[in-house]
Amino acid sequence: MTAFTVALVLVVAAAGLLRWRRPAWYWLAFGVTLAALRVLVRYRSVMDACGLTVPPARWRLALARTTNRPIPEPRPPRIRRLRPTRTGLVLRLKLRPGQDVFDIAAASDRLRHSFSMFGVTSREVRSGVVEVRMTGYDVLKRVQMPAETETRAMRVPVALREDGSVHYRDYRAIPHALTLGATESGKSVYQRNLVAGLAPLDVALVGIDCKQGVELFPLARRFSALADSPDTAAELLDALVARMADVYRLIRTQQRITVDTPDAEIAADIWDLPDELRPTPVVVLVDEVAELALYATKEEEKRRDRIITALVRLAQLGRAAGIYLEICGQRFGSELGKGITMLRAQLTGRTAHRLNDETSANMAFGDIAPDAVLAAIQIPAELRGLAIAGDASGGWHRIRAPHTSLRQAVNLCNRYADRTPDLPELAPFRPTTGTATELVPSAKAAPATA
Repeated sequence: MTAFTVALVLVVAAAGLLRWRRPAWYWLAFGVTLAALRVLVRYRSVMDACGLTVPPARWRLALARTTNRPIPEPRPPRIRRLRPTRTGLVLRLKLRPGQDVFDIAAASDRLRHSFSMFGVTSREVRSGVVEVRMTGYDVLKRVQMPAETETRAMRVPVALREDGSVHYRDYRAIPHALTLGATESGKSVYQRNLVAGLAPLDVALVGIDCKQGVELFPLARRFSALADSPDTAAELLDALVARMADVYRLIRTQQRITVDTPDAEIAADIWDLPDELRPTPVVVLVDEVAELALYATKEEEKRRDRIITALVRLAQLGRAAGIYLEICGQRFGSELGKGITMLRAQLTGRTAHRLNDETSANMAFGDIAPDAVLAAIQIPAELRGLAIAGDASGGWHRIRAPHTSLRQAVNLCNRYADRTPDLPELAPFRPTTGTATELVPSAKAAPATA
């Protein structure tokens, strides 16, 4: 009995230590079994308390009265599958007649408390079937991406969602995106994860970094073109517009619109072309869009209009030509001038880190998900990297990218430097990757003695 008591105390102490220091290990070792039992035992009573049951059918009531049996109890949604994951549980429910998926979503907080889980989210799989994802611990406190993720062309994992699933940046589904974030909000780390995910793919990376290139130029070996000033950015964007026109001419000549050609073989974008003719897709990363929109003189205003016009044209027409935009900035509002709201309307994907003002949050989500605006401005300053991600469908999620240092991103870009394509249109903007030049001595340095 003494040995059993000592062993039990050690197991409880180990479980408590794991839950404090390593919640993921605790969940896999103890939490998943306890949570599954808790859900199965409490399921009917919890659903009844949350108002997620329906009265029995009339024929069951009539049969009970006829046979003098007890009145049947209200029926909760039927459990079709209970699947444990590395972060929680996935419960798939079949709704009863009269129930709606919004009933489950509205009761998510009550379900979280009743099942003693950290978070509960729901989504409709198909008509009448709802998937409820429950997380056993705070997966965004210490982000650990799964070892294996789904790989697909132009689809890269960049962050982890609050329900434990992986957040992907899919350029085929969402060609252009806007990423906002104040200083020290984690926007640069999100951008590094994006570059790190694109580095192994057959894609050309084009960067515009008007902060003298301090963010993107360390990753230069994987970039086909880089610009570090608004003047160079204007010329680079004009070259991209010219490339877009050339790609459209190629698609037009390869459409194969004849009477004997099946409809499935008619080309409308680069992904319908044969592999040997398909141009390399291009991802354009703009690090600070406000630097491209600000001006102080008439000449700078003309340059600014030229840049914004090129960006709007790429956003409107670039998808079929395989040109995708990633617009980043600390501030994004109508005060940046004409054309900004037109550009915003073409950016389907929206990601907002911590913001200093509500106007930027409204520019990010006001037109697609108003309830996400409040969530974006409530991100605490100490949770760097936490962001709200949404798209034009109106859905949004809390996400957090794993911390990737600049050195890690540089090493990854250097490893895949051989995959950097040479694009003739962008050759003048190809960054040099030689040895660093010697620093210019400061004016306060002591003069050399003769």
